[in-house]
Amino acid sequence: MGSLGFQELLIIGIVVLVLFGGRKIPEFMRGLGKGIREFNDAKNNVKKELEEGIKEKDRKIIAKGLSHLLADTYSLYLKTHYFHWNVTGPMFNT
Repeated sequence: MGSLGFQELLIIGIVVLVLFGGRKIPEFMRGLGKGIREFNDAKNNVKKELEEGIKEKDRKIIAKGLSHLLADTYSLYLKTHYFHWNVTGPMFNT
C-alpha cells in the first residue's frame, strides 16, 4: 500500500463534500479525529503493557513455581511409566 497523493486526497475531499455537505464536514472531522486519538491511546497502552511485561520479581516467582510443577510432573511420569491405565482382561474388574 502506497501513500495517498494530492489527486487522491482531492477526490476523497470532493466525495466527502458531496456526501456530507459543507455543514457536516467539521462534525465529521471532529469525530474522525476523536476516533484516531482513541485508537492511538489504545495502541500506546498495549505497547506500554508489552514493553513492561512481567516484573523481574514476579517472573522469578512464576519460574520457580513452574519448575516445581515440571519436576512433580516428571516424577509422577517416572513412577507410573510402566503401569497401564486402561487394562482389561479376566484378572481385572471392568
